[in-house]
Amino acid sequence: MPCPHTPRLHIARLHIPRPVRLAVAWCCLAAATLAAPDAEASQSLRCDGQLVGKGDSPVALLHKCGEPVYRQPVCVPMLQLGWIVLPYRSDGPGAVLANQCVPMEEWTYDRGPGNFLGIVRLYNGAIESVRDGARLR
Repeated sequence: MPCPHTPRLHIARLHIPRPVRLAVAWCCLAAATLAAPDAEASQSLRCDGQLVGKGDSPVALLHKCGEPVYRQPVCVPMLQLGWIVLPYRSDGPGAVLANQCVPMEEWTYDRGPGNFLGIVRLYNGAIESVRDGARLR
């Protein structure tokens, strides 16, 4: 039962015609579709008309793009869940979260003056990610 001293809020329901709702839905779908290629395009590197991207091998990257201008080993911190079993603990193993270093390698490609550097991160024998670096003048 509502409190007698509390004013009631009345929310008006708007009647939106079906054609208007469909037009809004199509506009939202078109906007999402147009935005999707941009997200995917940032995950690839174009070299001499050929694309390399996530999942490709370092051999394919070297074949299509050649040697990078810089290679750097990096340590990427990732949160890992582990279990510790203690012999004298009656309630079972204990969960431990640890920030561990995952070794990866980053290759930097020079795309030419006025363009961004291409930075390719390699992990476990495959391209893990591709991103843009600083812009060269």
